[in-house]
Amino acid sequence: MTYNIEPFSATDTDALIALSLRAWAPVFPKMEAAVPAYVYQNFYPQGWEARQTADVHAMLADGETDVWVAKENGTLLGYVGLRQHPEDQMGEIYILAVDPDHQRRGLGHTLMEHGCEHLRQAGLNMVMVETGGDPGHAPSRATYENFGFERWPVARYFKEL
Repeated sequence: MTYNIEPFSATDTDALIALSLRAWAPVFPKMEAAVPAYVYQNFYPQGWEARQTADVHAMLADGETDVWVAKENGTLLGYVGLRQHPEDQMGEIYILAVDPDHQRRGLGHTLMEHGCEHLRQAGLNMVMVETGGDPGHAPSRATYENFGFERWPVARYFKEL
């Protein structure tokens, strides 16, 4: 399938937020079941939807993230947010979301290809992406590994006070 990939426009904000919530709806219940309750409650005291909405709005306004949207016939189907870390010669796929009705059709791959090319043209030598290690993020991990990303083990610890 051919998608039109274009820079984010403020007129896409509502559709982008709605898509984000639909895309992540299956992730958070599985994540909640897999992490200590106090961790989940501290990250999402008003619920994951409120936190994700606020985080995506903040990312759209931060001036550090280049956001590209994929559309078909004017309908937003997915997006990718890219950050640059020139001190490490590294780009970052900061966020990636595809509408659930269009997942597993290659759009995430297409958005990552576009993002990598954008970062390559900026003179960067590598790209990284982060995601959760919980069951809810298993599809994301598979997507990144199928694209050729190599996993770098990281340990993150939490302790309730």
